[in-house]
Amino acid sequence: MTAGRKIVSNSQDWCTPPRYVEAVKRFFGGSIELDPCSNKHSIVKARVEHRLPKVDGLHVSWDCSTIYVNPPYGADRSRGTTIKHWLRKCFEAHQLHNSEVLALIPVATNTSHWKHFVWGAASGIAFLYDTRLKFLVDGKDGGKGAPMSCAMVYWGRHLHRFDDVFSTFGAVVDISKLKGRRFGYGDDPQQQIQLVPRRKAV
Repeated sequence: MTAGRKIVSNSQDWCTPPRYVEAVKRFFGGSIELDPCSNKHSIVKARVEHRLPKVDGLHVSWDCSTIYVNPPYGADRSRGTTIKHWLRKCFEAHQLHNSEVLALIPVATNTSHWKHFVWGAASGIAFLYDTRLKFLVDGKDGGKGAPMSCAMVYWGRHLHRFDDVFSTFGAVVDISKLKGRRFGYGDDPQQQIQLVPRRKAV
């Protein structure tokens, strides 16, 4: 377990707090098309939900217009996956399908998943002001907050709307000008982010 949250297979489902679900829906215009890592206690109620462990959302199509992701923060040893795999899918959904994607993740700016799929890849970040963000645990108020800072990361084209909605919850930073740049690897070309071709909007 990392970042203070257990993965779904450890019997506890960590769900997005209601006020953030409402903000995500408001940002997306009222509804969410895809929640690829849902659970039976989720209040997101996306049009399409994939629930771990029955359906692994990493191995299904993310070709949807609006996607919200509250990924498992710890390593899933049975599947050999970590949060990095979820953020890769967020980035690829935007690149390949022009999806609008939001993800609620720990602030861990020195990690490989931030270096590869946030810095130089995402459009904006809302650094949440919550001292200890209180996730719902198995659908109920768990009381104790998360032991780390969290952020809402955005891959998409509507930065003004992202700022309008999420500045209520924290400092919103536009990182769109960093897209395509690499950070933290010196001159080692083997460590550069591998950008995938973006599908043209129709």
